[in-house]
Amino acid sequence: MIIDCHAHLVPPELLAEIRNDAARFPSVRQIEDGGSVAFAFAGGKPTRPVSKALSDMPARLTWMAKHGIDRQVIGGWVDMFGYELPGDEAEAWSRLANDCLLATSKADPHFVPLATVPLSDGARAASVLKTAMAAGFSGAMIGTLPRGVGSTLDHADLDPFWQAADETGAIIHIHPSFDAGDVRVNDFGLANGLGRITDAVVAVARLICAGHVAKYKNARIFAPMGAAALPFVLGRLKRNAQITPGIGDPVEGLARIYTDTILHDSRVLRFVVEIMGTDRLMMGSDMPFPIGDTEPMKIVTDAGLPKAQTESINGGLAVRLFRIR
Repeated sequence: MIIDCHAHLVPPELLAEIRNDAARFPSVRQIEDGGSVAFAFAGGKPTRPVSKALSDMPARLTWMAKHGIDRQVIGGWVDMFGYELPGDEAEAWSRLANDCLLATSKADPHFVPLATVPLSDGARAASVLKTAMAAGFSGAMIGTLPRGVGSTLDHADLDPFWQAADETGAIIHIHPSFDAGDVRVNDFGLANGLGRITDAVVAVARLICAGHVAKYKNARIFAPMGAAALPFVLGRLKRNAQITPGIGDPVEGLARIYTDTILHDSRVLRFVVEIMGTDRLMMGSDMPFPIGDTEPMKIVTDAGLPKAQTESINGGLAVRLFRIR
């Protein structure tokens, strides 16, 4: 079975529910834009419009069939996670998204959903995650910034969420945010080319240094894009641990992290394999975003790995990790 472990989907049913039940979410402003819709949460700046590709189910299935992909693991869209919403509303927003994602996967088994949680509140996020896991989700996709620019995933009041992830054995896909606050990447397309990596590597490195990866070892932490450059900076992180007493071991931390192949260069993929091995590596596309890999199996083939490793990357590991039948 061939599995794309990293993609995004906004179910059409979710957009319909939001439009039809706007009164339920008074802190969400819907902005119609040329037949699409954008959102502003709690008076904040608008998101990007929901692109057609995020909700076009027939086109998605056609693409999967063309590339021989049997299943696709889908998270929502980070722009729409609504972490800015007040407590009750944030929880209701996440639960609605999860209901629609789960219904989509039950209607079409090509899709394997990851839940969303109201991450600005650790206790609520824990409650929503536990409900999602009991309902059949294998984990959740979360953004790097639970409370906006400068916030961190290792903040103490998120401990209930990490404890819930540990108790349930949830996969926690840590996905970069759209705007991490570094204005230097706003030119030359560097927000995609580099900014996603720098945002994710800082978030995950903090979890390692804070001891979360070791403490919550039953949570399966997923850092996309070749572990977000952690293999490249492993030596520096090891040295940093030697001169900074009391922080988590980066070698042990990286050994517990799962990742994907969205690297766009088979030489880089081979380097990641040299550092991490293939036991925690899976093929991914980041569909439908332009920076994603439109031929995600090609980089695995071009890496020239042994057959058993290739088969594990292309689906063998994902079957087990995401509990796919």
